Amino acid sequence: MKGRVLPGGADWQIVRSDGVAELDTRYTLETDDGKLIYVQNAGIRHASPEVTAQLMAGQPVDPSLVYFRSVPKFETSAPELAWLMRSIFVGTGERYPADVVLRFWKLA
Repeated sequence: MKGRVLPGGADWQIVRSDGVAELDTRYTLETDDGKLIYVQNAGIRHASPEVTAQLMAGQPVDPSLVYFRSVPKFETSAPELAWLMRSIFVGTGERYPADVVLRFWKLA
């Protein structure tokens, strides 16, 4: 399944003194076939000080150098997607200068 983030979400970060960013994001996804999914995604992101400085400067960074993991929760009124609300998922993220790519996996 693929989707895009709709305008109007929110993204909070707490950057701890050890450089770890605690993430709390909330947004709505629209699937390729027009279904809406509300996502509340909590996670953490960290990298070496050098890589973090590059990220903060908006420079491209190899995603393998950044630990970016999350635990999303989904809500939807689409009956065919109700399974999203009955499962646990984990996610990975990749941050780029102009966007973020998130991938989610359902735990068996």
